Formats: sequence, C-alpha cells, structure tokens
Amino acid sequence: MWTIEQEETYFKIYDDRKTLAGYFAPEYGDIQPEDKSDLVIAEMMKNHDPIKGGYMMLPLVKFGLFEDGKEMNLDYVAQQLQDVYNRILAWKNLTIEKQIEHHKILVSHTDHDMLSITLGIIFDSPVPLEKKEILGNLSDILDFAHHKGLL
Repeated sequence: MWTIEQEETYFKIYDDRKTLAGYFAPEYGDIQPEDKSDLVIAEMMKNHDPIKGGYMMLPLVKFGLFEDGKEMNLDYVAQQLQDVYNRILAWKNLTIEKQIEHHKILVSHTDHDMLSITLGIIFDSPVPLEKKEILGNLSDILDFAHHKGLL
C-alpha cells in the first residue's frame, strides 16, 4: 500500500494512489565533523548503514477554518472544532497504542490551516538505510493510521 522514495537525506512516503502521505527523516547520529555531514550521510545511504530510528512527519488535522475571506456560521465552526477534537483524540490513541513516546506538533509549512505531527520513531533493532527495510518498519504505524482514517 505504501511506497517510499529517497529525497536527499530524507524519504517521502506515498500512498497507493501516489499521493504524498508524509516524510521520514532518519536519525543519523552525531556526525563529525559537522561541515562534512552531507558527505557522511551520502556515504551512510550508499552503504545502507543501520539507523536506530528517526522522525516521521504526517498531517495531523486540517481545520477548515483559517482561509482568508471564508464566511462561516456558528454551526459550521462548532462542527469543524468537534471534528478536529475527534481527530486529535484518534492521533493521541495512535501514540499510546504504538508506544510512541515523543512527538511534536507544528503548523504545516505548506498549509496554515493544517497542523502536522512529527513522531519520534525508535526501531526495535537497527534498520539498514534502505527503502524496503525502512518502509517495512514504518508500515505498521502507517497502516494503523490509515485504518483509523488519519491518512
């Protein structure tokens, strides 16, 4: 159902319709010297070095409220806020069920009416920097989010 493509030092995650679903940024560790990080990461990618985890960025919720000039009534705003609340609870349940201890929420850089969530992912054991291996270790969370209607 999911595909993953490398884009420089991170990966783009696509659904079965080839729609961008999110991003995965591997945690490369403490790279020294810092000014050579691009070269070191490129070498790590080439060698499929193992990583312990990373950060998966996914859309959290779209409000449907913050569009310039959009006219609304109280019923619409109340319903949108209730839908947002329900979606946030579903994401909270995902972090609990999948034992994701670290996350952060930001306003999406591409849509100011949307929040995105960054999940701190720690693999059970080190995973090679290889698309198939990374996707295999992220699929459980992606599938769970998809089945809950979050993706």
